[in-house]
Amino acid sequence: MLDNEQKIYLLPNLVNAVVRAGAAIMQVYDSPEDYGVSFKNDKTPITVADRRAHDTIKNYLGSTRIPILSEEGREMRYEERCNWELFWLVDPLDGTVEFIKGNNEFTVNIALMENNRSVAAAVYVPYLRKLYLAWRGGGAFLKEEVVPDAGADYTYEQLSEGLRPLPSAETRHERFRVAVSRSHQSPETHAYIDELRRSRPDLQVMQQGSSYKFCLLAEGTVDCYVRTTPTYEWDTAAGELILEEAGGQTLSLPGHGTLAYNKEDLRNPWFVCGAAGVAL
Repeated sequence: MLDNEQKIYLLPNLVNAVVRAGAAIMQVYDSPEDYGVSFKNDKTPITVADRRAHDTIKNYLGSTRIPILSEEGREMRYEERCNWELFWLVDPLDGTVEFIKGNNEFTVNIALMENNRSVAAAVYVPYLRKLYLAWRGGGAFLKEEVVPDAGADYTYEQLSEGLRPLPSAETRHERFRVAVSRSHQSPETHAYIDELRRSRPDLQVMQQGSSYKFCLLAEGTVDCYVRTTPTYEWDTAAGELILEEAGGQTLSLPGHGTLAYNKEDLRNPWFVCGAAGVAL
């Protein structure tokens, strides 16, 4: 858990990094230039925006002297990172498929990991200008109208202004809502939803890209999120803490265990998430 001195120093670094990366992404997104799409070894796409966001975060957070484990960084050998006590876990552009499609559902995710557990996290949705922020034991918050800015330089005091605690009473709704990935579903996803329908026949299914689903759960806009297709640690670390600090939870499938981080294999198991007050 962050003490007050660490919080005052590290939270602005965390926020400025995601907002600057968001600006780099939006510069590409709003440009008529080719996105420079290519494919990585795991057959997932990467664009110019992914690379620019990674470089922005790496350059900015380099001053903290805390190591960075990033989706778009060099492959970090387990023997090199297994003893890290503190590191940044980064997804510079989560939702690359949605970015390419032009549907605005992409985020920047950064979690500060201490002893392989997230202690501070930010998820930034640059198109919507929404910043989600949490620190362990301190709650989860939403800050709106955070404009993508390549020179973002928030102080702790500026960052603290206008933070709205999550979940929000404004998001109350009657029908049970289940979020699923817009681009990554499987027969097991639909089977899980069919099982939920046994007790909630009028449930609504909402398709959404990127880690923004965790944020909607933290808000209380949706009630459940099920994922039965591949994800990696950088896809979940920031969103999971934000959801947890908003009263929700994330459990592995099957077995309902906890997600582990900085494993030798960085892939996650399948998982299900519930908003505050939702039993899984």
